[in-house]
Amino acid sequence: MNFKDQWTLTNALKVLQHQTVDAKLWGEAVEWLLLYGPPEIQALLLHASGIATQECFPDLKAKRYTEDGQPCYDIAAIARVLGIGREEACRTIAEKEAAHRQRHFILPEDTHTIH
Repeated sequence: MNFKDQWTLTNALKVLQHQTVDAKLWGEAVEWLLLYGPPEIQALLLHASGIATQECFPDLKAKRYTEDGQPCYDIAAIARVLGIGREEACRTIAEKEAAHRQRHFILPEDTHTIH
């Protein structure tokens, strides 16, 4: 069964609201909502993610932005703040791309800076 079919909106939202849910399960529910949830929930989660990134990793700064304003980070900087190697970070992102059939590595020419 592929990842998209493993969840429903109702189940994912129940997991997010559960007080003592396993962190891995909670993360999978958030990931599913970010990929397949309604646009308003996706926007809310992306906003919360941005706040959490600023709070937890204040030295991690977006280098560029997608056309719709989503921040793009340098993979080496992501690896550094997570305490992992660049290769591991690249491998993890590549696995997510393959699993979800969505592009997560963004080329610089597909982004822009904000002045």
